[in-house]
Amino acid sequence: MYENYYGFTEKPFQLSPDPRFFFASDHHQRALSYLQYGLDQGEGFIVITGPIGTGKTTIARNLLSQLGDESIVAAQLVTTKLDPQELLALVVSEFNIQSKGDSKADLLQAIEQFLIQLNKQGKRALLIVDEAQNLPSETVEELRMLSNFQLENKPLIQSFLLGQEELKPIIQAPNMEQFRQRIIASAHLKPLSVAEVKEYIIHRIHQAGCEKDELFSENAFELIHEKTLGVPRKINIFVDRLLLFGFLEELDVINSETIMTVAEEMEIELTGSLNSSELTSQEPNQKTSQQVVVNSTENVEHIKEVLRDVEEILESSIKQKVKMARYVDKLLKHKSKLYAEEQIDK
Repeated sequence: MYENYYGFTEKPFQLSPDPRFFFASDHHQRALSYLQYGLDQGEGFIVITGPIGTGKTTIARNLLSQLGDESIVAAQLVTTKLDPQELLALVVSEFNIQSKGDSKADLLQAIEQFLIQLNKQGKRALLIVDEAQNLPSETVEELRMLSNFQLENKPLIQSFLLGQEELKPIIQAPNMEQFRQRIIASAHLKPLSVAEVKEYIIHRIHQAGCEKDELFSENAFELIHEKTLGVPRKINIFVDRLLLFGFLEELDVINSETIMTVAEEMEIELTGSLNSSELTSQEPNQKTSQQVVVNSTENVEHIKEVLRDVEEILESSIKQKVKMARYVDKLLKHKSKLYAEEQIDK
């Protein structure tokens, strides 16, 4: 939508992880260094934790994109709540291993034969487990058991665990002592600072082919940090919306006024909401619902408040439709201009 207007060759703030847009903040670079160190060691577990949206998956994708070592055969799992046997079945599937059956014994035997065959070829397996906080402790323990596959005291498979903060108590549980002893390095990702938010945004717009460092006013970055708390995924959502708004309004610079306007719009929308407060339950309390008086002053005021909220939402929706209509009109004019130029060239 806004790419041509601002001179981008591609969308700079897409949500899907892309190694080309990897930004090495201090914490992210340290985590990546730990992963690379773990690869060099060829054994043990590396654990990377961090809040939602801080870039754990992007780090994994960046690591895989940099793997120039053909001796490493890598697979990445994005887990749900798997039991140990389901985990083994997923490992078999991701490594394209042929198994004689679906029993746990069959799966383990197939994995072991696959790892031994890799070893004979001078290769080893790397398993990256994303969203590892979803795994029950017994499934994490199954990963430790896989690390017991060895030949001549050398592990045949190595695992990296990437997960949200909920992964920490799982690993720190008393029954996980043997697993903890296999961890050779760990890192915890943090949100970006104000300075890093500025570097992050400029890095991504440059990576997308735009060299306009003045696209954002100087005070914009601190305000963007305030609205997104420095979380990369929230920054992507918010800045993408800022650029769309700037395109629709034909703005050359994204300033504080623009940021506040877009932030207010997003506070009452479902997509890309920046409001981190928890939603209160909409279910009526059984005790109080029996005592509601329809014509009570309190209830009337509540209804008025609800109607005001609905009015705000409808007004915002109308504004969005008007903006989208303007965008379509602008897009059609742009297409017509290109078509006319093509006809002149012919």
